[in-house]
Amino acid sequence: MERTVPTTANEEIDLYLRTMYSLLRTTAEVQIRALEEVHASMNSLLHPLANQDQPDPSAFIYSLLRLPACVASARSIILGQSQDVFARHGYPAVESWNPVSATARRRRCFYNGKDTLACFIASRSDIDDVIPALTAFQIEWNKIHELLSDCPLDIIHHAGMGDKSAMGVLAGFLHIANEDFSRLWSAWAIASDLPSDKSDEKASNYLLNLTNHRCNFRIRLLGGSLADYWRATRIWWDNIEYYFPDILNRPVYFLSSNTHSIVNLLSGYALHQRPVLENFLAGSSNQELFFEWKKIQSGNAPSSMENFLYYILKKYQQANPNDVTTLYEFERQRGIHRIPSQHSFDVEAQIIEIHKLNLQSADPRLILNTILETPNHTTDLNKSNAIIINVDYPLGLAAYNILSKIAEHANSMLGVYVMGKAATLNGVLGDVMIPNVVHDEQSQNTYLFQNAFSAADISPYLIFGSVLDNQKSVTVRGTFLQNAKIMDVFYREGYTDIEMEAGPYLSAIYEMIRPKRHPVNEIINLAGAPFDFGLIHYASDTPLSKGRNLGAGTLSYYGMDSTYAASIAILRRILMNEHKRLTQTL
Repeated sequence: MERTVPTTANEEIDLYLRTMYSLLRTTAEVQIRALEEVHASMNSLLHPLANQDQPDPSAFIYSLLRLPACVASARSIILGQSQDVFARHGYPAVESWNPVSATARRRRCFYNGKDTLACFIASRSDIDDVIPALTAFQIEWNKIHELLSDCPLDIIHHAGMGDKSAMGVLAGFLHIANEDFSRLWSAWAIASDLPSDKSDEKASNYLLNLTNHRCNFRIRLLGGSLADYWRATRIWWDNIEYYFPDILNRPVYFLSSNTHSIVNLLSGYALHQRPVLENFLAGSSNQELFFEWKKIQSGNAPSSMENFLYYILKKYQQANPNDVTTLYEFERQRGIHRIPSQHSFDVEAQIIEIHKLNLQSADPRLILNTILETPNHTTDLNKSNAIIINVDYPLGLAAYNILSKIAEHANSMLGVYVMGKAATLNGVLGDVMIPNVVHDEQSQNTYLFQNAFSAADISPYLIFGSVLDNQKSVTVRGTFLQNAKIMDVFYREGYTDIEMEAGPYLSAIYEMIRPKRHPVNEIINLAGAPFDFGLIHYASDTPLSKGRNLGAGTLSYYGMDSTYAASIAILRRILMNEHKRLTQTL
């Protein structure tokens, strides 16, 4: 069959990947500077100024928020798949090091407090993500370091003290616009590992580190074979099976989303805690949020009351961490079990027993205007033996490994639903995209499928954005591994939804319904799958508008709108399908 999209890789990106993986074959450490030239030559959309002397604030911010703060002090970065792999290569107690994390990327990492950072990786996609980020970080760090060497020390000192005038002069020395320098200063405050509540003090500490030393990362890959990744996935699964052994005997609805929206909707804990949250909000220093709540209550704001309470719950628990224990117990009473990762990559799982749910205390949007609204029908679900396995959406090829492992052990699969972030070429931040065509750069396959969702399933719950269904999506290898040439090919062929997990999930689904491994470079029609399949993306980046993304930091209140609209649609479909299944079998 004729392909619907041409081969999208180009020579510059191919050269970068070949160089990177050939260097990683060595058993010794590799200097990141060996990749700087090919990194700059690929003309990444996320790093357009890589080959210029002028700093690229957006690229620096993007990379530093996706690396642990301690990376600024690290010299060696070690990548491995599991605790056993680290131990076999001379790091027997890596999990006893200080656990560290990035602001905008989820990955289990440990720092020895001196010069070595160890990161657990789940697939080749982690390599495609980590190494370009480290390279961009090092390039931009060293640019700024060199420029600071010509800057008078008193300017650096006064800027570090928060002097706005000196900060303006410093921005000039760095050839950075004042607005971009302000963004960079805020990012430095976030990324600083200084134990302080004062953002200027933390940013100043980061500036001091920049001034004092050049960045010269060395990286080493431990293992790296497919078998190593499969073993890491098995360790991940064995941990889940240990905590919930009955998982082998129960029909499964698989859901890849996040760790907050699904359980918030099903447990109703934030709604139960509404008086406590209102008191917390009234005493908060953030009066903007308090006034927003007042407008919601009076009907003068279109925002969702439930979504707002979920957002405030997160703020409340940051200030009152002991409440998390109460939350987990509340969830367990309603059949919601959280299973954190151990000794392997960082993908939390949640097991949700449908028959234990109390939908009368859950988010009212789950049952409103559906057959489940009547008491008799919600009672029917108490007879369900099915479970929902919700995993914190993995990165890239880890999605294939995880779904394949679950399919291997699950009793029967009733539905597969994927919700995640994506870049959009035709929408705006907060829009929701629903594709029915996915081109996968990993397998070079183009998948055609019947998506379980349409705009009508999500629009009633989306306040601030638009729903774009009948879209075409591209699964890319990495966020830095795209340039204007590739984006132009995508857009000309009608591909407007860009992300990293849909293709690997579809490759796993192919192997769940066909008697062979997924092919390469083919057009595949998945119509007629014996279980429900739905794929929803919400726009977190607009790569054609530089520097605009939801993923630059923590999720804002307005950024939750599309997440919860998609989550409601998925849960309503699962509950409706389970009711129909029970009606047919009882």
